[in-house]
Amino acid sequence: MGPVGGMPGTGGWRSLTATHWVIIACVLIYMVEGFGRPSGEQLKDPSSWTLVSLEHQGRLGDSLRVSPPLSQPPKILGGNQSTNTFTGQRTIYSGDNEVGVAVYQNMALIKRLGYFSTSNALIGSNAQGDMIGGQIWRFISFQFLHADFTHLLVNMFGLWIFGPLVERYLGAKRFLAFYLLCGIFGALLYLLLNAAGAALSIFGMDSLPFLLVNNTHTPLIGASAGVFGVLMAGAYLSPNSTVLLFFLIPMRLATLCYALIAFSIFVLIFQNNTPGANAGGEAAHLGGAIGGFYFIRNPHHLHGFFDLLGRVDPTSTSSKVRKVAGRAGKAVTGGRAVDDAEIDRILAKIHAKGLHSLNNREKKILRDCSKR
Repeated sequence: MGPVGGMPGTGGWRSLTATHWVIIACVLIYMVEGFGRPSGEQLKDPSSWTLVSLEHQGRLGDSLRVSPPLSQPPKILGGNQSTNTFTGQRTIYSGDNEVGVAVYQNMALIKRLGYFSTSNALIGSNAQGDMIGGQIWRFISFQFLHADFTHLLVNMFGLWIFGPLVERYLGAKRFLAFYLLCGIFGALLYLLLNAAGAALSIFGMDSLPFLLVNNTHTPLIGASAGVFGVLMAGAYLSPNSTVLLFFLIPMRLATLCYALIAFSIFVLIFQNNTPGANAGGEAAHLGGAIGGFYFIRNPHHLHGFFDLLGRVDPTSTSSKVRKVAGRAGKAVTGGRAVDDAEIDRILAKIHAKGLHSLNNREKKILRDCSKR
């Protein structure tokens, strides 16, 4: 596949790249989450059930009640015995009249704390009618959770194939910031389209194309938003690299990337007429691709992503280097100054001919700049 893809070196743990560490983290979390999934006996514990759909707004006690009560587990509707995942339901009553339903899914603790939803991240109400929201850590935590092994395998394979190309260009520190920001962009677009769709439904209006009509409690999990950002970056850096679609069909990397984005747009437009469409997931894919499109062309914005860590921010530049580069309009590499024009020339060469076209001097300049 030309410059696409990469294998760990032979230097043990020290040879592992940021791409490899992200993959390791996702796999380990999946394994821990699987071991911690509630057993059949634990399904009797109401706390092991997570609200994923609420079709009525109102506070319990204000003439509203649910059956089964919150002190008991919901009524199980069905599930998968092999993965021990189940769906449950509580019916909401006003007096003797049924006025709504609350749908639940059993989840392990790590997934309950980490999945993303519009209600949890922005604002919503729980099954008791109490207001929730503002759980901003979910913009990052959902990126390391997966629904099943196939979901994990597809995302990690994509990251393993395309991640090294982008990481060689950005450097490990900025690559990690890039990957997380693409995931955040995916969550933001999902939230925006879902909140807008919910607002229209409140006013009794039909949903518009692109807007998500799924419930605001619907969980969003997976690394695919970040992977789509990485794929978009790879298409920019090495558009003519050859990849094998389904391991059989040769295709330009740029062609594959934009075909997948076109599919995401198609699903969002025609979601109501597309059987089995995962419109929420496609919205996250599109948001991740938008983030990748922007940040691979503006990598200087990746500096300072971890500013909350202060002086140990791994993506920041020391204040001295910032001042020197700011005053002189130059990057300091290898003990000497390199003009911005030279860096721009190298970036243009990568875009036109691919990363593999650089000579040793140009690669060293790029490596040194990625450590700024």
